[in-house]
Amino acid sequence: MKWEGHRQSDNVEDRRGSGMGGFGMGGRRIGIGTIVVALLGGWIFGIDPLTMLSVMSGGSGMIQEQGPAPAPPPGDTPAAFVSTVLADTEDVWTSVMRQSNGTYRAPKLVLFRGAVMTSCGRGSAAMGPFYCPEDQRIYIDLDFFDTLANRLGAGGDFAQAYVIAHEVGHHVQNLLGISGEVNQMRGRMPEKQANLLSVRVELQADCYAGVWAHHSQKSKGWLEQGDIEEALNAAAQIGDDTLQRKAQGTVVPESFTHGTGNQRVDWFKRGLQSGNVAQCNALEVRQL
Repeated sequence: MKWEGHRQSDNVEDRRGSGMGGFGMGGRRIGIGTIVVALLGGWIFGIDPLTMLSVMSGGSGMIQEQGPAPAPPPGDTPAAFVSTVLADTEDVWTSVMRQSNGTYRAPKLVLFRGAVMTSCGRGSAAMGPFYCPEDQRIYIDLDFFDTLANRLGAGGDFAQAYVIAHEVGHHVQNLLGISGEVNQMRGRMPEKQANLLSVRVELQADCYAGVWAHHSQKSKGWLEQGDIEEALNAAAQIGDDTLQRKAQGTVVPESFTHGTGNQRVDWFKRGLQSGNVAQCNALEVRQL
């Protein structure tokens, strides 16, 4: 992926040296340790933002920042890569949403180390990258990319770009009002049905990541041979079935919240091949 030399986003906050991400809760403090445990001890990629919303229901979720967050320092190559990919998602989604008379409001991306306070509660590096809809921020501990390559078998820069684009996909869902509507539906469902709905939301975010990749390559031509395969492999390796099989030796479909590896690959490819948001209707199709 020929990413060097392209625009970097101004929406990256570096909180790696500020301890707990430099946030204090303005309302009640809400922990999500039980969610981390439920996500197979850190094997699951990301965290279902709808679960976070459910945990936060009834709370204001407001945060107070302890001073302005600095940008990443010059010469920090991993941070520069993240900033470059985020900048391209801004360009792509601004254009895509403008075509449907919409307005794209870019999310902030927070770099943290170990743990971080968010409007959705206390975040942990064990959760992997995640999106908090209440503060419209994406949170990433860059050590996750080492885990992605060394423990999950999904290395490569475009695999990392896919991770970022997936979380941006959750932000797009939030802007479109999908996250709030689906969370209300989940609150009225038994756990098994709620999990199935979460799978559909995650697959839609994968499709949105594919939409980004389609338009990104069309405008920049920065992908190299093997890059798409890296993203497809990452999607396969972080499927619920693959992760459960690695972590516990068995697969429990009723507990899936993100979809199988094959499903994640299929929905990413759907967005990649079409470049059309309308093709990402995972919430409506009968067969995933």
